Amino acid sequence: MTRVRMPDAPALKSWDDVDLTLKEIGECQLAVERIEAEMNAKISDIKLSAEMEAKPHKERIKLLELQMKEFIDENRDDLGNRKTKEINFGRAGYRKSTKIGLPRAAAKLAEVIRRIKEFGMTDCIVQPPEKIDKDNLKKYPESDILKVGATLTIDDIFWYEVDREKLADL
Repeated sequence: MTRVRMPDAPALKSWDDVDLTLKEIGECQLAVERIEAEMNAKISDIKLSAEMEAKPHKERIKLLELQMKEFIDENRDDLGNRKTKEINFGRAGYRKSTKIGLPRAAAKLAEVIRRIKEFGMTDCIVQPPEKIDKDNLKKYPESDILKVGATLTIDDIFWYEVDREKLADL
Protein backbone atom coordinates (compact mmCIF):
# COMPACT_ATOMS: atom_id res chain seq x y z
CA MET A 1 0.00 0.00 0.00
CA THR A 2 1.33 3.41 -0.94
CA ARG A 3 1.68 6.16 1.60
CA VAL A 4 -0.20 9.36 0.90
CA ARG A 5 1.03 12.60 2.32
CA MET A 6 -1.54 15.23 3.26
CA PRO A 7 -0.69 18.79 2.21
CA ASP A 8 0.26 21.15 5.03
CA ALA A 9 -1.38 24.15 3.38
CA PRO A 10 -5.13 24.63 3.92
CA ALA A 11 -7.26 23.54 0.97
CA LEU A 12 -9.73 26.39 1.38
CA LYS A 13 -8.40 29.84 0.46
CA SER A 14 -11.47 32.08 0.82
CA TRP A 15 -14.93 32.43 2.32
CA ASP A 16 -16.34 31.49 -1.07
CA ASP A 17 -14.45 28.19 -0.78
CA VAL A 18 -15.98 27.67 2.69
CA ASP A 19 -19.44 28.47 1.30
CA LEU A 20 -19.00 25.94 -1.52
CA THR A 21 -17.78 23.36 1.01
CA LEU A 22 -20.91 23.89 3.12
CA LYS A 23 -23.03 23.46 -0.02
CA GLU A 24 -21.28 20.17 -0.82
CA ILE A 25 -21.65 18.92 2.77
CA GLY A 26 -25.38 19.75 2.65
CA GLU A 27 -25.77 17.90 -0.65
CA CYS A 28 -23.99 14.85 0.80
CA GLN A 29 -26.17 14.95 3.92
CA LEU A 30 -29.32 15.08 1.77
CA ALA A 31 -28.05 12.14 -0.29
CA VAL A 32 -27.41 10.13 2.89
CA GLU A 33 -30.92 10.98 4.19
CA ARG A 34 -32.49 9.84 0.89
CA ILE A 35 -30.53 6.57 1.02
CA GLU A 36 -31.54 5.96 4.65
CA ALA A 37 -35.20 6.80 3.91
CA GLU A 38 -35.19 4.31 1.03
CA MET A 39 -33.56 1.71 3.31
CA ASN A 40 -36.18 2.28 6.03
CA ALA A 41 -39.00 1.93 3.49
CA LYS A 42 -37.54 -1.38 2.30
CA ILE A 43 -37.12 -2.58 5.90
CA SER A 44 -40.76 -1.68 6.65
CA ASP A 45 -41.92 -3.57 3.57
CA ILE A 46 -39.86 -6.63 4.54
CA LYS A 47 -41.17 -6.54 8.13
CA LEU A 48 -44.76 -6.32 6.91
CA SER A 49 -44.21 -9.18 4.47
CA ALA A 50 -42.61 -11.32 7.19
CA GLU A 51 -45.44 -10.55 9.61
CA MET A 52 -48.04 -11.58 7.04
CA GLU A 53 -46.12 -14.77 6.28
CA ALA A 54 -45.74 -15.62 9.99
CA LYS A 55 -49.36 -14.84 10.94
CA PRO A 56 -50.81 -18.30 10.19
CA HIS A 57 -48.00 -19.95 12.17
CA LYS A 58 -48.57 -17.66 15.17
CA GLU A 59 -52.31 -18.38 15.10
CA ARG A 60 -51.62 -22.12 14.91
CA ILE A 61 -49.25 -21.86 17.89
CA LYS A 62 -51.96 -20.12 19.95
CA LEU A 63 -54.48 -22.85 19.13
CA LEU A 64 -52.00 -25.63 19.93
CA GLU A 65 -51.04 -23.94 23.22
CA LEU A 66 -54.70 -23.80 24.27
CA GLN A 67 -55.24 -27.45 23.35
CA MET A 68 -52.10 -28.52 25.23
CA LYS A 69 -53.07 -26.53 28.33
CA GLU A 70 -56.58 -28.00 28.27
CA PHE A 71 -55.21 -31.55 28.01
CA ILE A 72 -52.69 -31.01 30.82
CA ASP A 73 -55.39 -29.42 33.01
CA GLU A 74 -57.59 -32.49 32.52
CA ASN A 75 -54.71 -34.91 33.14
CA ARG A 76 -52.94 -33.07 35.94
CA ASP A 77 -53.08 -36.18 38.12
CA ASP A 78 -50.62 -37.87 35.73
CA LEU A 79 -47.96 -35.41 36.89
CA GLY A 80 -48.10 -36.94 40.36
CA ASN A 81 -46.27 -34.86 42.94
CA ARG A 82 -44.18 -33.22 40.20
CA LYS A 83 -45.32 -30.11 38.36
CA THR A 84 -43.50 -30.76 35.09
CA LYS A 85 -43.63 -33.62 32.61
CA GLU A 86 -40.60 -34.39 30.40
CA ILE A 87 -41.67 -35.68 27.00
CA ASN A 88 -39.86 -36.35 23.72
CA PHE A 89 -39.87 -32.85 22.29
CA GLY A 90 -39.79 -30.74 25.44
CA ARG A 91 -41.37 -30.16 28.83
CA ALA A 92 -44.74 -28.90 29.97
CA GLY A 93 -46.45 -28.34 33.27
CA TYR A 94 -46.97 -25.73 35.94
CA ARG A 95 -44.74 -23.33 37.79
CA LYS A 96 -45.38 -21.47 40.98
CA SER A 97 -45.95 -17.77 40.38
CA THR A 98 -45.84 -15.33 43.28
CA LYS A 99 -47.26 -11.83 42.89
CA ILE A 100 -47.22 -8.96 45.35
CA GLY A 101 -50.27 -6.72 45.43
CA LEU A 102 -50.10 -3.15 46.70
CA PRO A 103 -52.93 -0.70 47.39
CA ARG A 104 -53.57 1.90 44.67
CA ALA A 105 -54.58 4.77 46.91
CA ALA A 106 -51.66 7.07 47.68
CA ALA A 107 -52.50 7.28 51.39
CA LYS A 108 -52.65 3.50 51.77
CA LEU A 109 -49.45 3.07 49.79
CA ALA A 110 -47.73 5.61 52.05
CA GLU A 111 -48.92 3.57 55.03
CA VAL A 112 -47.38 0.40 53.54
CA ILE A 113 -44.08 2.25 53.04
CA ARG A 114 -44.24 3.47 56.65
CA ARG A 115 -44.80 -0.09 57.91
CA ILE A 116 -41.96 -1.44 55.77
CA LYS A 117 -39.64 1.10 57.41
CA GLU A 118 -41.07 0.30 60.85
CA PHE A 119 -40.31 -3.41 60.46
CA GLY A 120 -36.78 -2.73 59.17
CA MET A 121 -37.42 -3.95 55.62
CA THR A 122 -35.83 -0.86 54.05
CA ASP A 123 -34.24 -2.90 51.24
CA CYS A 124 -37.77 -3.00 49.76
CA ILE A 125 -37.84 0.77 49.24
CA VAL A 126 -36.36 2.43 46.17
CA GLN A 127 -35.66 6.16 46.25
CA PRO A 128 -36.28 8.85 44.94
CA PRO A 129 -39.30 9.05 45.02
CA GLU A 130 -40.07 6.36 47.54
CA LYS A 131 -41.42 3.28 45.78
CA ILE A 132 -41.72 -0.33 46.84
CA ASP A 133 -39.44 -2.90 45.23
CA LYS A 134 -41.78 -5.87 44.84
CA ASP A 135 -38.96 -8.27 43.98
CA ASN A 136 -37.21 -7.59 47.29
CA LEU A 137 -40.50 -7.71 49.18
CA LYS A 138 -41.19 -11.19 47.72
CA LYS A 139 -38.08 -12.49 49.49
CA TYR A 140 -39.68 -11.99 52.90
CA PRO A 141 -41.93 -14.58 54.57
CA GLU A 142 -45.64 -14.38 53.76
CA SER A 143 -46.47 -13.25 57.30
CA ASP A 144 -44.12 -10.24 56.99
CA ILE A 145 -45.60 -9.30 53.62
CA LEU A 146 -49.11 -9.39 55.02
CA LYS A 147 -48.28 -7.42 58.19
CA VAL A 148 -46.98 -4.43 56.20
CA GLY A 149 -50.28 -4.25 54.28
CA ALA A 150 -49.36 -5.88 50.96
CA THR A 151 -51.06 -8.94 49.53
CA LEU A 152 -49.46 -12.13 48.25
CA THR A 153 -50.97 -14.25 45.48
CA ILE A 154 -49.48 -17.65 44.66
CA ASP A 155 -50.69 -19.41 41.52
CA ASP A 156 -49.67 -22.36 39.40
CA ILE A 157 -49.06 -20.99 35.91
CA PHE A 158 -49.02 -23.23 32.83
CA TRP A 159 -45.77 -23.24 30.87
CA TYR A 160 -44.02 -25.26 28.20
CA GLU A 161 -40.63 -25.40 26.58
CA VAL A 162 -39.84 -26.95 23.20
CA ASP A 163 -36.56 -28.91 22.97
CA ARG A 164 -35.14 -27.24 19.85
CA GLU A 165 -32.02 -29.44 19.82
CA LYS A 166 -34.12 -32.59 19.31
CA LEU A 167 -36.06 -30.86 16.56
CA ALA A 168 -32.82 -29.88 14.83
CA ASP A 169 -31.71 -33.54 14.87
CA LEU A 170 -34.76 -34.65 12.86
